[in-house]
Amino acid sequence: MNKKYPFDPSLKHHFIIAFGLAIWIFVFLYFTEPLDVSEFQKSEKLIYLPLYGLLGAFCYLVFLPIQNYIHKKNDQNWFVKSEILFFLIFILVSIVIARIFYLYVIVLGEQNPYTLWYHLKTVLIPAFSTILPIIIFGRFAFGKYKIKQTEAQKIEIKGEGNYEGLRLFFKDVVCIQSSDNYVEVFYLSGTELKKSLIRNKLSVLADEFPQLLRTHRSYLINPFHFSQWKTANSKLFVLLSHHIEVPVSRTYQKDVKTVLNSTTI
Repeated sequence: MNKKYPFDPSLKHHFIIAFGLAIWIFVFLYFTEPLDVSEFQKSEKLIYLPLYGLLGAFCYLVFLPIQNYIHKKNDQNWFVKSEILFFLIFILVSIVIARIFYLYVIVLGEQNPYTLWYHLKTVLIPAFSTILPIIIFGRFAFGKYKIKQTEAQKIEIKGEGNYEGLRLFFKDVVCIQSSDNYVEVFYLSGTELKKSLIRNKLSVLADEFPQLLRTHRSYLINPFHFSQWKTANSKLFVLLSHHIEVPVSRTYQKDVKTVLNSTTI
């Protein structure tokens, strides 16, 4: 239940799913003609059946604010339990709205409308059996596509030989410190600061990622995380996010000041 599930928060893609859902509901009702749909005139089908499709799309879209809230509350993560919650709410809301539409639009003023159980058994449950796979596939496909796009935007800090590296967004890298034959990478995971030891040389990473700024023979920093300057005992330091203090040697002071002062203008 707490396993991550492919998810795309893009409203544009969810509107595409809702639009596809509306068309699918119309096609399903038009060609299968469940219950009294076959008794409609052609003109009536073109009036009422698209409305059913729009209702289905509305039932999907009405959950999006709640979905957005859950996604933010989970630190931009989406889980299997989140997806199950979405479908439970979608099904419940859809049943209520479809029932109201049937009673107060389709059979308004007519005697002996179908009972709720009969309506569920003969129309709504068969409809859900064809509708839900479409939604599941659409949401999963967009989710996987989002993951693929996200991974493509990450950089890889590799280790030598068989040593494991890191795949991160560049903006999440705070700084890299040399440590003998290793480098210690300080990075953000959500709002939490983490660090990882990787067997590599700082000079190699400096060449590989020129967007990182050399401040000292033992440090590379990400200018994105620059907070302020600090001077102590005639030595210059930069303060980065999460209160990380990095020394600036005389060799690199001019270049560091030029870059960091330009980023704060």
